[in-house]
Amino acid sequence: MKVSYHGHAVVKVEANGKTILFDPFISDNGNTDLDADQVQADVILLTHGHNDHVGDTFEIAKRNDAQVIAPFELATYLGNKGLNAHPMYIGGGHEFDFGHVKFTQAFHGSSYQEEDGTIVYTGMPTGILLTIDGKTIYHAGDTGLFSDMKMIGERNNIDLAFLPIGDNFTMGPSDALVAAEWIQAKQVVPVHYNTFDLIAQDGDAFAQEVKPGKGTALKPGESIEL
Repeated sequence: MKVSYHGHAVVKVEANGKTILFDPFISDNGNTDLDADQVQADVILLTHGHNDHVGDTFEIAKRNDAQVIAPFELATYLGNKGLNAHPMYIGGGHEFDFGHVKFTQAFHGSSYQEEDGTIVYTGMPTGILLTIDGKTIYHAGDTGLFSDMKMIGERNNIDLAFLPIGDNFTMGPSDALVAAEWIQAKQVVPVHYNTFDLIAQDGDAFAQEVKPGKGTALKPGESIEL
């Protein structure tokens, strides 16, 4: 299984002949190696509805006939726009042909801003646990630190976790280090930083302090084999 990072909160998982994208914010992302017009995907997983996470979902999903899996209100909104959307919610899990998906809580907001400025409510923000071939990946989404991360770590054998460190909108590095201890992941990769000046952080410095397990600051396009 190949897991790669592509700037902001964009993560790609390639396993069992399937390509799965988390939060494909590409076109307006100056910190990515991807070209939205060339991206291939079978599945898109969305943590919440903010534009810097939904990103290029519409175009990628339509071009690839990809299935989009998202919190209920966001999935309903996308389905009404013609996408193949599967609704889920916090605490719920489902077995798909590519693996098992379970949504966790996150503490943030969730809305989508239309081109005319209209704000559309898109439900609760979430994190996502993706399990394929006995390996579990935890994408925390956008969130502050919360104590139930301990429970997520206790109840799941997490091989790889993606934690936001940008501060201002999400956890900063110090809170993310606490989160890393609580979730007990074997490897931790920082995300949601350096896309904008407001969330500039030193990913390498964060990675060096992760415990237990191993911290790895991936540059856009770099990957990990699980």
